[in-house]
Parts: sequence; C-alpha cells; structure tokens
Amino acid sequence: MRISRLYLPEPLAEGATLRLDEDSAHYLKTVLRLKRGFHLTVFNGDGHEYAATVAEAHKDGVALAIGARRERDAESPLATHLGLGIARGERMDLAIQKAVELGVTRITPLYTEHCVVRLDEARKTHRHSHWQKIARSACEQCGRNRVPQVDEPVELEDWIGGQAGLKLFFDPEGTASLKDLPPPEGGVCLLSGPEGGFAERERAWAREAGFVPVRLGPRILRAETAVLAALAAAQVLWGDWGSVAEIGELQGHIDLGLA
Repeated sequence: MRISRLYLPEPLAEGATLRLDEDSAHYLKTVLRLKRGFHLTVFNGDGHEYAATVAEAHKDGVALAIGARRERDAESPLATHLGLGIARGERMDLAIQKAVELGVTRITPLYTEHCVVRLDEARKTHRHSHWQKIARSACEQCGRNRVPQVDEPVELEDWIGGQAGLKLFFDPEGTASLKDLPPPEGGVCLLSGPEGGFAERERAWAREAGFVPVRLGPRILRAETAVLAALAAAQVLWGDWGSVAEIGELQGHIDLGLA
C-alpha cells in the first residue's frame, strides 16, 4: 500500500506532536482520507522526510506524531532553471507540475510579446501562490523532499541577461539538437515560449544573451509539451535517467526479447 506524503511548511523534529492548520487538516481528512492511527510521510522542503502517525483526527482538528527522520534524496544531479513563457490556466499548471516531476530546480514564469496572460498585482500574487502550491503538491506525489523555487513573473527582457550554465531556447528554426551539445558545466538554463512562440526580437535577445537555439525534432510542439520533452531529454543525456548508451543497450535487450 502506498504511503501518503504531506508537505508541511514548518519545522519538523523527531518526537514532536504537530497540530495541523486548517488547510492541511482538511486535505488530510477529505483528500487523503486518513484516520487516527494511519501512517504517512511528511516533509518541509529542507531535504529530509519524517515518518508520521495521525494522533488525532476529528472535527476540532488533526494532530500528527512525528517519528524518525529519514534520509532520502530524489534530486537530480543536473541543476535546471526553466524560464517559462506564461500560458493560460491549465496549460501553465500542467507545465509546472510535470517540470517538478521531471526534476526541475527552479522555474521563472515570463511575460513575452505573444503571452496571452497579463496579471495585475493582485492576480500576480494569487497566481504565484497557486503555482508554488502546484510545485509542492507535485513533490508530494513524486517523492521529492526539496520543493523547487517558483519565482514571481518577470519580463523576458529583464530576465534573459542574467542567466548562467548551458543556455538553451526552444526554436523550431534552430539547427542544433540536444544530443549535439556538450555536457553542461554549472547546470542548464532552458527558455521556453508561450503558446504563440517567441517574437523575432525575443529570439534575437536570446541569441545575444548566449542562448543556443535548439530544435526539438521535426514536429511543432505545444508550449507545455516542449517543456516536458526538453526536460526529459536533458535528464536522459545529463541527469539521473541513465546515459544514452545504457538506454540503447536496454532497448536492444527489449528488441531481442520480442524478436
């Protein structure tokens, strides 16, 4: 049986009894459907996780008994910073959720010329909180104990000049592919556009800032698909999904087994 995981934004310590806030208590009782005596795993984003048991679960609240701290590292050795053109609603949510599952280290939502979403201060605060919550929920699901940073939205022009590592942007007119590039030193910075793609001047900014235009195959991918494809490929090539040679060898075994 799968043990549920719960993110708690507060200090955790072995032997402590922790009373949950209203939101966490509601989630534990109505979504996870855990009752008194049930076991779960809790984490607060510092890289550790703790065994926990539901000590109380009733209408007045929920309390957890915190057990042993466990060392479990699910982080990729490849640091990835994703500059993500803001997409509409569920598409943006999906891109953030799956990027976290694929090991992204940091996400910066970007306003671009063809971006169809513009946020006033109130909506920006709300959306930023929503996106960070999606990142935390994705960590609960996928087993990560460090929650990737989700920045507040910024303009592409203000962001693009200060990035480091192997800098790549996804461009259907690009001639390079990921497999053509050398292993990165200092991580990877990936720039992905919104639904309408990058304007010509934005593509020029990217090239001037040292971003390499990369083509993700012969098909035009949706904005959210391009993000997931690139992060998955980066984990295969340089991260913790195994080398291309290992995957090729595995595929050879599978092919032989089916022959």
